[in-house]
Amino acid sequence: MAWAFGGAAFGGMAVGLLSLCCTAAQAQSLEELRDMPIAALSKLDVTSVTRSTASLADSPASIYVITHDDIVRSGTLTLPGILRLAPNLQVMRGGPNNTVIAARGMGGNDAAQSFSNKLLVLIDGRSIYSPLYSGVYWDMQDVLPEDVDRIEVISGPGATLWGSNAVNGVINIITRDAGASQGLYGTGVVGNSTYDLGLRYGGHAGGNASYRLFVKRHENFESANDADDGNRRTQAGFRFDWNATPDDALMVQGDGYYGSRSQGAAPDESLHGYDLLARWRHGAASGATLQLQAYYDHSARKIENDGGRFALDTFDVEGQHSFALGSGHNIVWGGGARLSRYVIRNIPGLDFVPDRRNLFVGNLFAQDSIALTPSVTATVGAKLERRSYMDLTFLPSVRLSWKPDAETLLWGAVSRAVRSPTPFDEDVVESIGGTVFLTALPGFRSEKLTAFELGTRLMLSPRASLSVSAFYNVYDDLRTVEPAPGGFLPLRWGNGIKGDSYGFDAWADIRLASWWRLKPGYSLLIQKFRFKPDSVPLIGVSQVGNDPRHRATLRSSMDIGPEVNVDFDLRYVSALPDPHVPGYVELGARLGWQFDERAELSVSGFNLLHRRHRELPASQATPLRRSVFVALKWTI
Repeated sequence: MAWAFGGAAFGGMAVGLLSLCCTAAQAQSLEELRDMPIAALSKLDVTSVTRSTASLADSPASIYVITHDDIVRSGTLTLPGILRLAPNLQVMRGGPNNTVIAARGMGGNDAAQSFSNKLLVLIDGRSIYSPLYSGVYWDMQDVLPEDVDRIEVISGPGATLWGSNAVNGVINIITRDAGASQGLYGTGVVGNSTYDLGLRYGGHAGGNASYRLFVKRHENFESANDADDGNRRTQAGFRFDWNATPDDALMVQGDGYYGSRSQGAAPDESLHGYDLLARWRHGAASGATLQLQAYYDHSARKIENDGGRFALDTFDVEGQHSFALGSGHNIVWGGGARLSRYVIRNIPGLDFVPDRRNLFVGNLFAQDSIALTPSVTATVGAKLERRSYMDLTFLPSVRLSWKPDAETLLWGAVSRAVRSPTPFDEDVVESIGGTVFLTALPGFRSEKLTAFELGTRLMLSPRASLSVSAFYNVYDDLRTVEPAPGGFLPLRWGNGIKGDSYGFDAWADIRLASWWRLKPGYSLLIQKFRFKPDSVPLIGVSQVGNDPRHRATLRSSMDIGPEVNVDFDLRYVSALPDPHVPGYVELGARLGWQFDERAELSVSGFNLLHRRHRELPASQATPLRRSVFVALKWTI
């Protein structure tokens, strides 16, 4: 009843298309970003590569930045939709409730498609990677797109700075300072497959303090008639920023959410969570910075009517210090500790023995960027990490970059990363019809990666830039399904696959005219995995990843005068090998009309070339259908 009432109320508002939005100052800053030359965009600050501020043009890694302008013009409403904009990410969806996001492959197998376990995801420094199942519950993560400053997407390992599970990539979602989102903002969206409503208010709290409050409601309808696989979610939160002095900044933010998803003939699953994060940053006259951060996160899911549930509470604290030593060293070092408490009970066919634990992570890291010559920089770093289920682990990396001129960067790197064991690897007992089918493996070893990378970032002209990065990844101790010693059942986890993958990611940014911009991208991935001599190949090597070999994208952004903008997003994805899913070509488009300096009306469409197409195997997901919606934003 509550859901029906809430849906009707929000739906009525959406159909009315009444929405209020950001200030004129925000619109002006957006236009400044849109009109910024490509050479200037390459100098945007990023933090994910070195964990300290550096320009994109000088960052020796395969990093793509989804800007605020990209997000607003894409017309997408959810984080997975926004992340499709990154050409170095593999995003696959299968109806409202199944999403796989991966970098450089390892996107999961048919038995666990929703968990790509080698990609670390952060929202404002808070990890949303689950230590229970090794992955991200994408239906539990949401933001107001207008409040995202940028998303930094690194393809390649980042374990030296970010720790275990930053194996094939890191996604760092960074929201805007509260001072950049003042006034009253709202958005109303209605379409054939979704509706979405958001309301935000930002103001000043005196002095140099700013705040914002927001609420957001989102619902995806069923993917097909009688599919009963829709989901719905409501979220509210705040952010407070205080620049106490020119050298001291405090940020506090938090949010809470609740929702549910339908599961066909099975009972609905409800979900809820809340989090609170605080960060203090102090800058010294010498240029050194000290940062302290702490957060608490609670997340829970429950299957209605049968009591199956899990709950996870995470407490995290970390600090880092960056400074220059002489004229040739820039050092960042720090450490942190994280405690996660969980309980898992009555999951149908899935028991955890024990059903509750405390999981601990402690780490120390240091990295030094050494100016060997005015144009050559070596970056050497390492992290020591201790986790539950895992001994003290050494995670080193070495990077070398050469910048012969202001338009050219060449870089190479060698790194080590691991995917740490979880309760799903060590404690799980899976049953079918009362028969124990699979047991976890006490002493399950970390999955290991040694990565070799080469890349370049070029300013071809003031109107064009190009980034290319090639990689060769060597994996060991990947998870397998093995028979019981001396028999068949129960099966158990093993570490029986090794192998390698190689390929490259490439993208360009081309301004054909002052009003027209193109962003092409292409990724090649070739994987060669094999069983170790002592492993029994019950399931093929596709269990470690079912990934497309080729992905290509082309994004076009046009400003037709000062009031109309048109965006197209064309993508090609080759076939998934096993289980087989055919390749496809799809198109998204958005037409925006700023009919008033404070109001914009837009129409967006996704998957426009086909009535339905499939991105994941049929046993795990439903096809995606064509969707179209209308949105209105208004500024007060």
